[in-house]
Amino acid sequence: MSYRKRRGSRIRPYTFTGGRTRSRHPLMVQTLVSTADPSTDAPAKLMPESQRIYRLCRETRSVAEVSAELKIPLGVTQVLLSDLAELGLVYIHPTITGNSPSENQVLERALRGLERLFQ
Repeated sequence: MSYRKRRGSRIRPYTFTGGRTRSRHPLMVQTLVSTADPSTDAPAKLMPESQRIYRLCRETRSVAEVSAELKIPLGVTQVLLSDLAELGLVYIHPTITGNSPSENQVLERALRGLERLFQ
């Protein structure tokens, strides 16, 4: 693979965000997201990447799952999800923090699930 192709594939996703690298909402890898109304189609005015995220989020998924499924870097996914939330198209579920024993168990299960995704 040529340097130009490798370089382009690393830079290109960040053009989706207009160069922004931070989301307006606190989105951690385990944060769950879903569409506000799963029966509604993605607005045509959305970028194709945001439409793909919207369709994928018709079922509740973690930020990490969205990123992995669409092969978009995590930071880009967070920014795009945040933009969709600002438009009222995506609901960001409250995120567990790991501060209690029961939350730690959930985080451990999520980690095992992510490890299986990347094997």
